[in-house]
Amino acid sequence: MDATIIDLRSDTVTRPSSAMLQAMLEAKVGDDVFGDDPTVNALEQKAAAMFGMQAALFCPSGTMTNQLAIRVHCQPGSEVICDQLSHIFLYEGGGIALNAFSSVKTLAGDLGRITAEQVQNAINNAEDVHQPVTRMVSLENTMNKGGGSIYDFNEIRKIKKVCIENGLTLHLDGARLFNALVETSETPADYGDVFDTISICLSKGLGCPVGSLLLGTNEVIKKARRFRKVMGGGWRQAGFLAAAGIYALDNNIDRLRDDHRRAKSIGEILSKKSFVKSVYPITTNIVIFELAGDMLAKDFIAAMAGKGIKCVAFGKHLVRFVTHLDFTDHHLEIFEQNLALP
Repeated sequence: MDATIIDLRSDTVTRPSSAMLQAMLEAKVGDDVFGDDPTVNALEQKAAAMFGMQAALFCPSGTMTNQLAIRVHCQPGSEVICDQLSHIFLYEGGGIALNAFSSVKTLAGDLGRITAEQVQNAINNAEDVHQPVTRMVSLENTMNKGGGSIYDFNEIRKIKKVCIENGLTLHLDGARLFNALVETSETPADYGDVFDTISICLSKGLGCPVGSLLLGTNEVIKKARRFRKVMGGGWRQAGFLAAAGIYALDNNIDRLRDDHRRAKSIGEILSKKSFVKSVYPITTNIVIFELAGDMLAKDFIAAMAGKGIKCVAFGKHLVRFVTHLDFTDHHLEIFEQNLALP
């Protein structure tokens, strides 16, 4: 990242490090559609083993891995339960209706985190022909729109119990799951033991140029591979990208704590500014804050762009900053010096 531009729009803006690029250059590749790209196969096997799951599927994006899971788990006329702030509901182009011909029941959770009691109360009566059949529950951890909030794993276990008792599948949008894992005592295998499918992104905090993985059983991944092809997601010498994923899983997980530390520093800086009304609780690498008075997010963003700081609106008066591996302590100093309105 250019020292004169502080890009905090997302943790997707990172560029591969020299070491990651070297790993990509040295990758052995084949044709993934034929299943003979050795580096893609190695990445899928590595991720599945990490979570204690049977198989994995490498895809271009987290939206695709989420949508593949929903498509596999649901049938036309099904319903998915999720929080009202969920990425699968707000930011995936209506994919649940388009791809799985299913509807959504949204719940109002705490910073995007729903409870087992809420899930239980939201399940439709399968005998009532007026209602869609509840098939699936989807959680998001960390929760993007909740300011990077983390689920209490005990509550996740309670939700799983409700799912088992009602014959529902449980999916995790784990786009930033590793951000949660470095802050808690749980392991990837703990999550693999609870969820039927898990989506993890390599292109966010882990710093890859592109790519996500869907994890599940052999049967689920076999079906997902077919639907991936239908969606145009079959790719050829993808091993160059998979090599970046292997490097990221080996080298870029523990360092997420640095992003979290810098995010908390940004929160402290913001809390002292007169133009900030409030800051969401900061647990990981996402900082969401509300502007004071009548200031609009779009106006604040324009003002910051003029000072070389990039961010995004998360509401009429809400703004989001996201720290990442290309945002260093040096950038943090520049950020603090330039965070001021004209």
